[in-house]
Amino acid sequence: MVVFGDSPEDPNFLRQMELLRRDLAALEQRDVVLVTDTDPEARSEWRTRLRPRGFSLVLMDKDLRPVIRKPLPWEVREIVAAIDKFPLRRQEMLERNPAGR
Repeated sequence: MVVFGDSPEDPNFLRQMELLRRDLAALEQRDVVLVTDTDPEARSEWRTRLRPRGFSLVLMDKDLRPVIRKPLPWEVREIVAAIDKFPLRRQEMLERNPAGR
């Protein structure tokens, strides 16, 4: 997951960080790696590749392909619900619980 803001004080960026802190365990269960970028002038590899405009939340699959882009902060429950629909995540859940097929 990549969270972009135009500065470290970007209100949407700060709100997203607050929302993520509320349920880190749910993100850890899904092997989420968080990358933040609040410096548009640095032209990071993430910015160059994903081209955000202002605040942006980008959920990526494990192959680093962007799957979902959001222009506003999301609650962790929305993030994990989206991740749980990713094909690789569904496969992982079935492997962990074969009876759930």
